Amino acid sequence: MNLIPYGKQVIEKEDIDAVVEVLKSDFLTQGPQVAKFERSVTDFLKSVSHDPTEIYALAVNNGTTALHLACIALGLKAGDKVLVTSNSFAASANCVRYCGANVEFVDIDPKTLCLDPNHLQFLIQSQPPGTYKGIIVVDFAGFMADLEQLQKIADQNQLWIIEDACHAIGGTRRASDGSLYTAGNGRFADIATYSFHPVKHVATGEGGMILTRSRELLQKLTLLRTHGITKDPSLLHRNDGGWYYEMQVLGHNGRISDILCALGASQMKRMEPNLARRRAIADRYDRELSGLPITLPIRHPDVEHAYHLYVIQTDQRKALYDFLISKKINPQVHYIPIHRLPYYEELYGKISRPVCEAYYDRCLSIPMYHGLTDEDQTRVIHEIKNFFGK
Repeated sequence: MNLIPYGKQVIEKEDIDAVVEVLKSDFLTQGPQVAKFERSVTDFLKSVSHDPTEIYALAVNNGTTALHLACIALGLKAGDKVLVTSNSFAASANCVRYCGANVEFVDIDPKTLCLDPNHLQFLIQSQPPGTYKGIIVVDFAGFMADLEQLQKIADQNQLWIIEDACHAIGGTRRASDGSLYTAGNGRFADIATYSFHPVKHVATGEGGMILTRSRELLQKLTLLRTHGITKDPSLLHRNDGGWYYEMQVLGHNGRISDILCALGASQMKRMEPNLARRRAIADRYDRELSGLPITLPIRHPDVEHAYHLYVIQTDQRKALYDFLISKKINPQVHYIPIHRLPYYEELYGKISRPVCEAYYDRCLSIPMYHGLTDEDQTRVIHEIKNFFGK
């Protein structure tokens, strides 16, 4: 009996061929595959939302680096404070701490599981103007947060927005004017980020991407990705010759290799069928698990879910988890609230975010990946029903 994980990459022959071609080329890093991968993502975003507005993409070595560089580019510094959802992986808050700034954790909406705009407003209004510098919102599990609403709040309070869209590439939401916007296309956020970890829609092993509509931010981010160094003649303070470069800011090594970018560009070609497969898997789960004493993921008429995760909720979470493990089905829990991690408890003390905590006590991510076979999904459904005596 094979092991069924909660998430898994799918590597095709065309992916292997793309990587081998790079290995035989002159460039393993800082070559043409980086720009090719970036273009493949921006072209996809435009095709999904039919939005012709220019969007810029910068590929980096992982999703955490993408968040960190985004914070720096937006001017975050020591002593500043940022509003961050607590229902996410630690990186969504750690990027703030890397800058020496502080995190204010925001509770979640019990239905969407994304940052709660009402609690966000409460926190902002409870503090003097200027207390906060920005908002980091996560499109949790692939369900897009209401970025249009959040942008209105941000504009009223002179805050920037980073959309952590690492779960949601290909997800869409309908705006109040009836148009579509897609996760990461920057319509209602200053900067957005993706991750290409193996369990994500596009798997490069490690890898990330930063997206923005601002040329100014792109220029800052490009410098930050390469140690703050540039050889662009138009940006140099002086020019001693063709070899000359300048380090103009304190940057980081956020570069990603051509090997990984070739893999990413190859996988981007299959984004549409892979998204369709994930949505078909979710549709079947919805149909076949609907009669059980569990809460299924939200369906919203204005949101096309990207289904990075399929998260159910049950009062018997621990027992169901152990049962599935015994059947060689490996579910996962997403996430332990960031504010309850020991590092943050020691830093800020024990705080209460009751909706997030109640969700954590009940949540379980069951297998969701575009390579999940019908037979394996049948087994997952059968064992969940078996647990509940159905």
